[in-house]
Amino acid sequence: MIYLLEDDDSIRDFVIYTLNSQGMEARGFDRPSAFWAAMEEKVPALVLLDIMLPEEDGISVMKKIRTDARTARLPIIMLTAKGTEYDKVLGLDAGADDYVTKPFGMMELLSRIRALLRRTASEPGTYQCGCLTVDERRHIVTVNGQDVVLTQKEFELLCLLLQNRGQVFTRERLIEQVWGYAFTGETRTVDVHVRTLRQKLGPAGAYVQTVRGYGYKIDGEG
Repeated sequence: MIYLLEDDDSIRDFVIYTLNSQGMEARGFDRPSAFWAAMEEKVPALVLLDIMLPEEDGISVMKKIRTDARTARLPIIMLTAKGTEYDKVLGLDAGADDYVTKPFGMMELLSRIRALLRRTASEPGTYQCGCLTVDERRHIVTVNGQDVVLTQKEFELLCLLLQNRGQVFTRERLIEQVWGYAFTGETRTVDVHVRTLRQKLGPAGAYVQTVRGYGYKIDGEG
């Protein structure tokens, strides 16, 4: 099941019709109150979320989804007319997995949905690297037994590197895997996130290694 929260009737009806015609069961909602009522009944496999909404904006809706343990890992694609780099970074850092700017083609949206569902299909695990422990399912990070608070993108970046320990990721590939291939910001975004991630991890920050001229990896204990 896919939920679409979109107050534009024509967009909502067209997207829901297309998804259903492609064998993807989908429901549309014109306001957050109706969306939250449906969420109480059933959590979908993915949410398509507009930013400009009545009652409360899409960023607020997304933050509530991310802070609820039941829905914290729910895949979210933002659909919005806002297309500046700042708006994209704001939405992605708030927890969106991908970002599609209106107007969009339905074939592109279908491709993004399928790609995101593939990326999020694997079961979350627990990772240990020296003094660093990450419980992906419970969204808990500890260093020497002390809790570390990370942003959503810092957490996803860390998990990706731990899942592929020893593998070097280019900045471009990290943007594709963590921010979604729709992200068009400069690759320095990765460097900024790696720097803050290392700072927050303290002594475990050394495990995130720079491969000069290429990218980043986690290998062994730093």
